[in-house]
Amino acid sequence: MLQTEEILVERYQLQRVLGKSAIRQTWLAQDLTNQEQVVVKLLTANDQLQWYDIQLFEREAKVLRQLNHLRIPQYYDDFVLERDVIYFALVQEYIAAKSIKELLASGKIFSETEVREIAIAVLKILIYLHKLNPPVLHRDIKPSNLLLDESTNKNRIYLVDFGAVQDRVAAEGATFTVVGTYGYAPLEQFGGRATPASDLYALGATLINLATGISPADLPQFDSRMQFSHLVEFNPGLIKWLQQMTEPNLEYRFGKATEALEALEINELAINNHNHKKKIIIIIKKIIKIKITRFSTLLYYQ
Repeated sequence: MLQTEEILVERYQLQRVLGKSAIRQTWLAQDLTNQEQVVVKLLTANDQLQWYDIQLFEREAKVLRQLNHLRIPQYYDDFVLERDVIYFALVQEYIAAKSIKELLASGKIFSETEVREIAIAVLKILIYLHKLNPPVLHRDIKPSNLLLDESTNKNRIYLVDFGAVQDRVAAEGATFTVVGTYGYAPLEQFGGRATPASDLYALGATLINLATGISPADLPQFDSRMQFSHLVEFNPGLIKWLQQMTEPNLEYRFGKATEALEALEINELAINNHNHKKKIIIIIKKIIKIKITRFSTLLYYQ
């Protein structure tokens, strides 16, 4: 078992555990070459380790090496560590921010504006990932894998944990390792047939979780569709958009992040126009009311 203050490969000094499971450990560490904080993810080669765990870990490192996006923690290093057991290690940029899962656990319910902002931010990340050649599918978008940095006036969203990543779309007749989280992953993903639309489903389910405070797995369903509209007071256009994001039938779900973003922006424009018209109507009513009052006053004195 690794200990606090232990130094790995003469460079990374462990500070505290961020997460732990039977075969995985995630540590906050200090890079002694530049004194910066980093995240060290470790996969333990014990008797519970499966071959596909190693495959996924190696694929994560491979994919992260090629990514270059401000909202994806940067890859720094990977190595094999030999102690009482063998550890496979991956080092990444540390983002000092809470996960959306932590914020939900604290009782936070996200407003319609916040849900829209997060949707737009994550869709822009997905556009980048899905346009790579070959496309990169995250396959595990959920509240615990989204970090919200609230340290500035403009909140920043980060997409983390590429441990379930797939770096190509399944060809006809081919399947991949089944990964994902129940409630967030669509049916085709559990069949080993993930596509870019699978990430959109997971994002939609996550946004519904933000809006309702309820895990998608706990929401009532009808024909495999989440029933949530009665729980939120959102614009009907946004509710319809979320329903299309989480449509179980691939044929009717958004196929690309660009399509989903365009539809969301059109919806937002329609809302802004509607609100603008409402403001104009309110102003006109006030003007009419003032004029009627003045006219009544003039009549009174005549």
